[in-house]
Parts: sequence; C-alpha cells; structure tokens
Amino acid sequence: MGSRLTIRGGSVVLPDRVIRGDVAIEDGTIVSVGEPGDSGGRVIEAEGAWVLPGLVDIHCDAIEKEIEPRPNTLFPMEMAFLNFERKLAGHGITTMLHSLSLGVGLSLRGEHLVSEIVRLIADLRKERAMIRHGVHLRYEVSHLTGFGLARALMEEGLLDYVSFMDHAPGQGQYHRPGAFEKYVMKNQGVGLDEVGVIVEELQERRARVDWSKLKALAAEARGRGIAIASHDDDSTEAVNRSLGFFATVTEFPLNLETAEYARTKGMGVCLGAPNIVRGGSHDGNLSAIDAIRAGAGHIVCSDYHPASLLHAVFKLEREGIAMPRAVNMATLNPATALGRANRIGSLEPGKSADVIVVGQVRDVPLVRQAIVNGTVVYSARDFG
Repeated sequence: MGSRLTIRGGSVVLPDRVIRGDVAIEDGTIVSVGEPGDSGGRVIEAEGAWVLPGLVDIHCDAIEKEIEPRPNTLFPMEMAFLNFERKLAGHGITTMLHSLSLGVGLSLRGEHLVSEIVRLIADLRKERAMIRHGVHLRYEVSHLTGFGLARALMEEGLLDYVSFMDHAPGQGQYHRPGAFEKYVMKNQGVGLDEVGVIVEELQERRARVDWSKLKALAAEARGRGIAIASHDDDSTEAVNRSLGFFATVTEFPLNLETAEYARTKGMGVCLGAPNIVRGGSHDGNLSAIDAIRAGAGHIVCSDYHPASLLHAVFKLEREGIAMPRAVNMATLNPATALGRANRIGSLEPGKSADVIVVGQVRDVPLVRQAIVNGTVVYSARDFG
C-alpha cells in the first residue's frame, strides 16, 4: 500500500458545488472526493475549514521584487527564490508561473538576467521544489533583440506561457501623459533626465518594430503548445490584433467593452487579484469586480502581490459570486488556459493532489495546510 492522506470533514469546493466530506489521496493522486476516506494513513482534520484546489497563478512578477527589492539592490537569486517559494506555499499557490519580462529597460528585464533566472528555476524544480514552478515570458514588442533568446528558451522547453506587451509611453497602461515616466522613475530609481533618455530610446525602438517577426515568434510558441496572451488591450482593434498573434487570453483589459468583446471571441480574460481586494484599479482602469459581475472576467492572477490571490477568491464570495465560480477563476480556469486542466485545477479523482485547507480569522482567509502532489509542503495553525 502506498502513502495515504485523508483531509476530513471540510467544506470541499468542487467546480460546480460545495459539499461536506473527505478528500482521499494516495500516492500523490486524488482517489475520492466526498466519500469517507480510508482510516489508514495520515489524517488532516478540516472541520470548519474550506478545502480548495491549490491556486494556479499564471501572471506574477513578484520574483523580480524578491531579487531586487529596491532599485539597484540585487540579492542572490538562489536565496531570493527559495525563500519566495515558502511564501507562495503559505499563500496557497501550488502552481506559479513566474512572470519575467524582456524589455522596458529595467535592470531585471534585460536578456542576461532573464536567462539566468529562467535557468535557475529550471534547475531548482528538477532538484527540489515545494510547489510547481513555471515561466511566463513577457515579451515587450519594442524589444528588438530578444528573438534569439526567446526561441532558445522555447527550444529547451523552459517556457510555459508567453505574453506580448506594449509598454511604450502613450500606449495601453501608459496612455496617460507622464504615466510611463512616473513608473520608471519609481521602480528604477532614475531621475528626470535619465528617464527622458529611456523614453526617447523606447519610442525609437517601437517605431522599428517588425510585427511579422513577432507573429512568427508567436506562431512558433503556439506550435510548441505554449499558451499565448496579450496584455493591456484597450479596444476591439487591440483584441483583434491579439487574436492575430494566436492569443487565447487577454490580461488586464483596460475597459469593460474590451473585456466583453474578448469573451465573445472566446478569449479568457485575466484580471488582477489586487484590483479585487482593493476594490478597484490603482490606475483608474477597469474594476475587476465589475468585469466579473458582467460575465467578462474569467481568470484571476496575483499580478504583483501573491497574497492577494486567495483573498480575492473570498472577497468575490462576499460580493455575491458563488464560491465554486470564484475558486475556478484562480484554479481550474487558469489551468485550462495552460492546457493542464486534466492534471491540476480542481478536486477530482485521478488528478494530482494539489489541495489547500483554508481557515479564517476575522474573515481573513489563512492557509492551514498546502499539499502539492500529495505531500504536505506547508502547515500552520490559527492562533487565538
């Protein structure tokens, strides 16, 4: 008999309903849901707690801040990554696609450092890993020299997801005058004269973008089974262009009309958990909760704040969104977008046993246990 684990007596969230019962796990696989578990093996008592699938985060660039918490203060990558991993397990994230950007001129977004981080992630997930790690390569369309690196990483099987961004001043997220300059000055620690040089260089590069080469790169990713996303679409025209790049997900559309149009075209619409938790966009763009209520929100990611993902699920439930639907947005739907819903993203027999047990303190959801592939990788208790 192999290793057995039973999570007993919790409120188990399935894709379409919530039940009271047990989740039985054997050799890393869910073997039954709802039925009384076998008395053998380890038992986790979940009475009074929620039992959810492990969260699947397809867009989070927080690893950049772990490595460089302040401008020009780089910490050892191994130290940053291994400690960050422990935080992710405690947040209930059992699959994380680390979002790494090529472009924009920020220190961690150059080719050398991106390559180093990607290869470190690949090495560490082979050697040992608490959770499932992957790489989301965010390709800035004005980055004219990154095609070789992107193709090499694809050929080595190191990429799980690719998105195309346009962060030039006056575009998308930075359509307001001065918005790009403000962002770069804050995050890179440069002055007004230096940011002016960055803006001038970026505008010059964007004028030379070869859109056919970008489409060829997207076609190669699609041919390798890598999911593709667009970023900050702000119009139906932008969505149509993204569809021409084989995108199946649009991340952070700037307005409801664009989000609704993307859904009519069959795209997944990915929204930020911080937007949900805080009650709106910090940039004054689309409210994630409004989009979800309108049926135009499909996926939730942590964006830049991993703790927000679990909290967003419970905030949505308090806002009247049924718990299964709220949970699916952070589990099954992103897993589907990646083509992995047959293995992760829901509590069903035959799937990998990625499970979290969640209690609440003052209505704040806190992870009690996180289980990845049948192994308890995080365990805590609620004090008080």
